Amino acid sequence: MPQSTPSQEVQRVPWDNKPALKQITLRATIAGIAIGSLVLTSNFQYGLQTGWVSMMSLPSALLACAFFKNIWPLIFPNDRPFSDVENVYVQSMAVAVGTGPLAFGFVGVIPAIEKFLTNDESGGLREQGQSFTFRELLIWSTALAFFGIFFAVPLRKQVIVREKLPFPSGSATATLISVLNGTEILQEVSKSELLEMRQRRLNECPEVLQPNRDPEEADYLMNSSHSELGDYTATSQDGSSILSTGSENYRANIIILLKTFVVSSLYTMVSYFVPVIRSIPVFGKYLSNNYLWNFQPSPAYIGQGIIMGLPTVSYMLIGCFLGWGVLAPLARYKGWVPPDADVHDWEEGVQGWILWSSLSIMVADSVVAFIVVTVKSIVKFILIDDKAALLNNIIDDTFQSMLLEEERAINSSRRNTYVDGRQDTVRLVSRDNEIEVDSKHLVRYTTVISGCLVSSIICIVSIIYLFGIQVIPLYAIITALILALFLSILGIRALGETDLNPVSGIGKISQLIFAFIIPRDRPGSVLMNVVSGGIAEASAQQAGDLMQDLKTGHLLGASPRAQFCAQLIGACWSIILSSFMYLCYNKVYSIPSEQFRIPTAVVWIDCARLITGKGLPDKALECSMILGVIFAVLSLIRNTYRDYGYGWILYIPSGVAVGVGIFNSPSFTIARFIGGWASHFWLKNHRGDLNAKTKMIVFSSGLVLGEGIFSVINMVFTCLNVPHY
Repeated sequence: MPQSTPSQEVQRVPWDNKPALKQITLRATIAGIAIGSLVLTSNFQYGLQTGWVSMMSLPSALLACAFFKNIWPLIFPNDRPFSDVENVYVQSMAVAVGTGPLAFGFVGVIPAIEKFLTNDESGGLREQGQSFTFRELLIWSTALAFFGIFFAVPLRKQVIVREKLPFPSGSATATLISVLNGTEILQEVSKSELLEMRQRRLNECPEVLQPNRDPEEADYLMNSSHSELGDYTATSQDGSSILSTGSENYRANIIILLKTFVVSSLYTMVSYFVPVIRSIPVFGKYLSNNYLWNFQPSPAYIGQGIIMGLPTVSYMLIGCFLGWGVLAPLARYKGWVPPDADVHDWEEGVQGWILWSSLSIMVADSVVAFIVVTVKSIVKFILIDDKAALLNNIIDDTFQSMLLEEERAINSSRRNTYVDGRQDTVRLVSRDNEIEVDSKHLVRYTTVISGCLVSSIICIVSIIYLFGIQVIPLYAIITALILALFLSILGIRALGETDLNPVSGIGKISQLIFAFIIPRDRPGSVLMNVVSGGIAEASAQQAGDLMQDLKTGHLLGASPRAQFCAQLIGACWSIILSSFMYLCYNKVYSIPSEQFRIPTAVVWIDCARLITGKGLPDKALECSMILGVIFAVLSLIRNTYRDYGYGWILYIPSGVAVGVGIFNSPSFTIARFIGGWASHFWLKNHRGDLNAKTKMIVFSSGLVLGEGIFSVINMVFTCLNVPHY
């Protein structure tokens, strides 16, 4: 038998022993900050353009693995090998850095205060157009940077270990890291999934199961659908490999990432010199000039559509047709907006008129979802002692245990057929079993409690320093922090179940609640409303990001304490870089503009003005109320029956996605829809191939990263006044 290499020794560490591996290292910290900085740079452009940012956890994990497996050994050949849990640490830090623009409000709250807030609305504190200094931006970011992280930690046990919420992006990242490193990963399975696995095993390993198989049971199981499991290197009877190895997948993914990155980068460079390709009037000049119906062949937005998936981008397309194909022409035809108003005018044009419908839809959907989730959680808690349910769970546990034992038998028989000495990379666990790391690797509750108190004090002091206690009183800040705690729970659960953190809707819910807390005639009520909503949004964003990363770490056996440290370090660096990048974009570009529309900022300020007493444009209230009621009913149906597995639920649109489709211009939505349709077509034609989804995500990541990073070069060109057509 050939002697094992150091890297092979790391790969053989079982899940239970992984938390003890060294994860907080200088090399991993530097790599996490560097990769996160690239993601942050990318997110700034997309956030200012569309209000949307990406965690980019998958490409972060892939870039880290590529660097430490290909470049690092050339520089330090005798250094210890890069492990999968160290990979988790890097991507956790990268996510903490990269999502700073949204968490700190640099694509929404801050430009809303800077660009649109009048002197009266700020309580005489600020003039409209007055910019924040770098020091003020640092203080603001510090105020919002940490409490969401501490809030999330106590929820980990419930949502990840006990309930085992799927967190699709976090689980996908764990799968990718497992494939790249050839290491063990937990796979949480239900009874139906086990049936599918056994169906596949009956075909692959008849010599193990067929002797004890009941004919009637076999006929039943043969009607189940196929599914893939893990990164096995299964062999045929003659010993030849029938599935690709992890190393082959790794090389293929790297090549895909590099190719798409190059394509996206070239488009970005060319778009500077030929700006017309950023907005092609494929639907005619009339629709282009009056209703912004253009096509932007942006690789990044196509990549975002791939990541979002067909259902989400389809809902956004519905919103696009509703807003820019129905409501906007109707408002202009009926004379509800001035006929000569510029389409880009957020105050008088159709863009500003349809925004109120978008707000109504998002608020209605978010509020109803919050109520339904809360009620269902209470009912579930009350009925926990239901004897029928308990008996059913016992039966299910017994059945699952039987199938799990069969899997172990199969895996045991297959170990002797491996040609490369690799061990199993998947450890099956029932969703009803609580698998947890040793308590010494968990974050202490004393740390959580003290961190919540300290971060809350930092937030209070910072907000008072920036805006004054006369404008934003102490009770408002404390109320915002308490509200942020409960809304963060909503965000975490929504992200865990749907892979969509409704931070925009959460911010609007907070604004709506504060409309009843803050007197409308109080000076600075609009500013207070925006700041309070920003606190809630920051908390939900950070809590969701951390929980997504903790899901990744749990499946791979990483130390939760190490991931917690990664979040804190990443947040500290993101404070500095986010503040700097915001100043750069404002210095180089005119914001708002056709290129950087800052739609999220407009949503923030208009929502605050609405609920603090400012009137709406002509007929906007009636239209908003009708659409709000419709989508409230749809949200009630969707969230009530979501857990029953009904296929028709998919055809009920998400109000948040529809709202985003309304306030974003059609060019962004069309490009994203193309990406979502392409991903659906790809997965449909590669059904049963586990690696197909990974390749698709890697493909999209290269598209997003290329355009986002090279946008910095375009910014340099703009500063130097490099000529273009």
